[in-house]
Amino acid sequence: MIERKKGEDAAPRDLFREPELDDGKKVWELVKSTGVLDLNSSYQYLMWCTYFAKTSIVVEKNDKIVGFISGFIKPESPDTLFVWQVAVAKSERGRGLATQMLQHLLEQDALQDVQFVEATISPSNIPSQRLFRGLSRKWNANLNIMPCFKAEDFPEQGHEDELIHLIGPLNK
Repeated sequence: MIERKKGEDAAPRDLFREPELDDGKKVWELVKSTGVLDLNSSYQYLMWCTYFAKTSIVVEKNDKIVGFISGFIKPESPDTLFVWQVAVAKSERGRGLATQMLQHLLEQDALQDVQFVEATISPSNIPSQRLFRGLSRKWNANLNIMPCFKAEDFPEQGHEDELIHLIGPLNK
């Protein structure tokens, strides 16, 4: 478990840790509450918190999940962490929690060989675009943006294109 140290004030600490089965429901509720992320089935979040826990992270504050990143190592690129979703509770936005989560995640033993971080981001998702640009600068690493999925690839109407955002190689 990784904790952010408590300052002199009495502010509650953020606990950065691997997700567990019991977090699946809370993560589903967090993602649903964002109102902007694609909400997957509750089963998917239970699976994620069980089978992809080593490549994902939750942030707990006052016994509530306030942050979540789901990620996995790409089978064809074992040096690449693919970030599927980044969710931050509304109450916690604007304080760099997504950046902190990704930094903590990359420090885990299971990700010691990761040299690249990848995600797909739609053109209207400005917060995620800012996150990846900021991480690229912070890590002094290249950011490459490439086409991935076109809107017409999706079965439902109204889905935007998804562009790959690839940061790396990382300077750990």
